[in-house]
Amino acid sequence: MNLTLNSKVSLVPLEIRKDTKNYIVEDKIYGEFYEMPKICIDALNLICDGLPLGKIQIKLTSKYPEEDVDILDFAEQLLDMKLIANIDGIPFEQKQKPKPKLKPINKLQGFTWITPQLGQFFFNNLSFFVYIALFVISVTLCIKKPALFPHYKDLFLTEYMTINIPVWLFLTFFLVLIHEFGHVLAMRAYNLPAKLEVGHRLFLVVLETDMSSVWKLPSKDRNILYFSGICFDTVILSGALITQLVLGDGAGISNSIMKMIVLDTFIRIVYQLCIYMKTDLYYVFENVSGCYNLMENAQHLISTKLPFVHKNINKDPFFAGERKIVILYSIFYSIGVVLTVALYFTFYIPQILFAWKKVLPGFTYEISSYAFWDAFAFSLQIIIGLALLLYSWRKKYVQR
Repeated sequence: MNLTLNSKVSLVPLEIRKDTKNYIVEDKIYGEFYEMPKICIDALNLICDGLPLGKIQIKLTSKYPEEDVDILDFAEQLLDMKLIANIDGIPFEQKQKPKPKLKPINKLQGFTWITPQLGQFFFNNLSFFVYIALFVISVTLCIKKPALFPHYKDLFLTEYMTINIPVWLFLTFFLVLIHEFGHVLAMRAYNLPAKLEVGHRLFLVVLETDMSSVWKLPSKDRNILYFSGICFDTVILSGALITQLVLGDGAGISNSIMKMIVLDTFIRIVYQLCIYMKTDLYYVFENVSGCYNLMENAQHLISTKLPFVHKNINKDPFFAGERKIVILYSIFYSIGVVLTVALYFTFYIPQILFAWKKVLPGFTYEISSYAFWDAFAFSLQIIIGLALLLYSWRKKYVQR
């Protein structure tokens, strides 16, 4: 079925909301969201008024003389997004969209058993002052008492990896779960469903909260959901630091566990600054600036500067006024890369070298020895971690 300037089209049920700079258009059937500028919203409204595409083009050209209006191209894009229900009164036959990414089957899956009131207890105007105060306390303690600042050896409770790694894995999983549950509670505070998934960041396996429905909220409310995980991290960090002060150096294993918690939480908070990996703070940056798809636009901008890129590539795919924001993001992008390198050289690489130095000699011992099985168990744990990472990668690229 061909579109012409004489065609009249009707749309699937949509909801349009004003955002920071442009508009968010929600497909009410499939729960998908699209960012569009004012001219597109005017076009959608004229379509809903029942005007043929040719008359819509004339009106838009008159209202936006500086724009190169091509209503047929816009209508084709609407077809690609499956937003057109019929053309000239004839239902448009199209392949069904994939089912919405976030469509809870039951209350347990979508965490809808958590009441909005419980979420609002943790996320309200007063609670954010508490989270900020705890963050300031944590920074102050680390400055006043440098011994509290995490060290890469804080990962190792004993000389045996069969004890160190399982304890660290358990603590890490538990702390990440708390971080993600912060997002879940924030979502429930606005009566939105949430879903936990396995993902990855570079070579790290992570839990992720699917917050697709966050686009239903105004821009200022979305930041609360993005910051919620860091808020819970701050509670854990401050609690572990204060506990170390109370216990003192002679507390043995309890103090060592607190140090491990501080190390893990500190790295996770710093890691949020690496916004080139779409961390929570990346979405805050997007939301505050009102410029979405920042990473893709920054990568596109960089690609246009490369000599081997095709010169016919669109050199400025951004909405009006976004170029400066994209350039600013590119600077923070670079800072995030530097922070990642710093984390690897300060914590990850020294930990791996220290662990292998302790473990590898174990393979030279008899198979009945504890040292051999310590080395074997550590290697098995590394293999399991790599398997989870490969699963995450496979899942991501299959979805693509």
